[in-house]
Amino acid sequence: MSGEDVLAAAEFLRAQPLFATLSETTVQHAAAAVELERLPAQTTIFAQGTGPLQHLRIIRSGAVEIVSDGRVLDLLGAGEPFGHASMLSGFPPGFEARTAEDTVCYRIEADVAQELLTGPAGLRFVARSLLESPTDVHSVAQASARNRADEPVARLLRGEPVLVTTETTIREAAAQMTAARATCAVVQLTDGSFGILTDRDLRTLLADGLGGDALVAQAMSAPVYTCTGDRSAGEVLLEMLDRGLRHFPVLSAAGRLLGVIEDLDLIAARTRSSFDLRARIAAAHSVSELARLAAELAPMVIALLDSGVQAANATAVYSVTVDAITRRLLELALAGRGESELDFAWLALGSQARREALPGSDVDSAIVWFGGEGDDVRARLLAVAGVVAAGLERCGLAIDAHGASASCAPFVRSLASWQGLARSWIAEPTQPKALILTSTLIDSRPVWGVHAGNPVAEAFRLAHDRPALLRLLARFALSHRPPTGFLRGLVVEHSGQHQGRLDLKAGGLIPIVDIARYAGIAAGVTSASTTERLRAAAAAGTLPAADAHSLEDAHRLISNLRAEHRVAQLRAGEQPDDHLSPDELSRLRRTQLREAFRAVASIQRRLASELSLGAR
Repeated sequence: MSGEDVLAAAEFLRAQPLFATLSETTVQHAAAAVELERLPAQTTIFAQGTGPLQHLRIIRSGAVEIVSDGRVLDLLGAGEPFGHASMLSGFPPGFEARTAEDTVCYRIEADVAQELLTGPAGLRFVARSLLESPTDVHSVAQASARNRADEPVARLLRGEPVLVTTETTIREAAAQMTAARATCAVVQLTDGSFGILTDRDLRTLLADGLGGDALVAQAMSAPVYTCTGDRSAGEVLLEMLDRGLRHFPVLSAAGRLLGVIEDLDLIAARTRSSFDLRARIAAAHSVSELARLAAELAPMVIALLDSGVQAANATAVYSVTVDAITRRLLELALAGRGESELDFAWLALGSQARREALPGSDVDSAIVWFGGEGDDVRARLLAVAGVVAAGLERCGLAIDAHGASASCAPFVRSLASWQGLARSWIAEPTQPKALILTSTLIDSRPVWGVHAGNPVAEAFRLAHDRPALLRLLARFALSHRPPTGFLRGLVVEHSGQHQGRLDLKAGGLIPIVDIARYAGIAAGVTSASTTERLRAAAAAGTLPAADAHSLEDAHRLISNLRAEHRVAQLRAGEQPDDHLSPDELSRLRRTQLREAFRAVASIQRRLASELSLGAR
């Protein structure tokens, strides 16, 4: 473009939300990189499923329709960008973009666009436009009231899944997939778990010369990663991108197959992840480089919350980014020590496992190895874990001070050892520390390893048939009460370092998390987020639906307040904690928080009465 055109582009871009807070130098750099596209009405800019896209486009004038499967989902006008989800994720676009009238677009190549979108202002835009904006609507007026990323993923399922067995032939499976217009078939395995056969598997099969009479068992991938239908679309996409997978079978809380969700379904729902940061983490060559990248974690969370993203989504993004750092540290440690043959999984524990962590949260962990017992294996894994723990510390990620760490011998065990402990704790829950350790291990999630699923947490699935254990878990859950003393109707600490302050974690979140864990176990649900457990408990009847909804609302309110408080501390250069002064809250917020605490306390009392546990 001419110099005059560049000046006009800079003036236009500067008025758009994405560019409004950028420096003048950055805006000028973007304007200089702009390519002008003049497109007649009804021009297809890009088709659904092609790509991935290599440009960010911003409408200069005119209008662009967003179309999926022939249906217009949205109409974009001047100043609105599009195409960034595909460009950032590396996936084909989940929709078609076509001009509704004669249109002029500014087109910016991926290299320049990624610089814009991965800075604080760009991240705010990505968070708002990809996570908070709906697409499955017929008008812009409807769009403002919907948030697809927070909806249960089961609501995005399309049609019945193709379900086959290992004895089905490839020809039969392909015919069923074609008839259902499906890109995969779910394979029912004899042990009750599932495998998957995808279009890509079929292409590989043909390339290898395997005929249609071969059995599905010869071409499928198993076991397959799955998700429950009540998880949010945003969280599922985060995990899908995290694992580099394109299909997740979706299960009910009881393990029944509901359908299959594809990456394109979720990209079409405009959900986002911290794409660029996680890509740079995966490519880091040293711990020093990872430490520099980890410095972006706090600004990332601040930008997400500034954009209006709910705390649950911000903590999910933060948690999976910490997962990415942990995985890269493991890869570097294994390569550095020549231990690539070790067969094990690294488990996140606590809030990190539930994807509810924030800057300042401890990084709890454990290791399960697959194979026989042996002190030699444990010693080698402890050495690797020690290197990872030191790397996490360098990245500013604190290791649990109480020893819930893969660098401590009690948390490094073989699968048989973990399963034996689980059976022992289930049979005799009165053993010392059995309840605490059971709660710790149920809150576990694999973040690295060659085996699908979570064999440690799954070992506790039988707990729902053990009334004695459930009663003790309920008593354990009800033992966490807010501190005593009141200030302006709120529970505060009346002595010590945090006198006059409210402990949002101990007094607010932990009671909810503990009740959700107990009710989730009673419903047969092990490793899961607090929200998922509450929803599963309501569905199974182990917690009244009204109580589950009240606890979910309270958890959301307190989580948002906690995140806002920590962000304020990060901005002030302070170490983040959970101790909030009531003076920091508006009168409305204080009232809401007081009612949330009262609701939780009421549910605690009711639960204690129903289980004849007595008040404490």
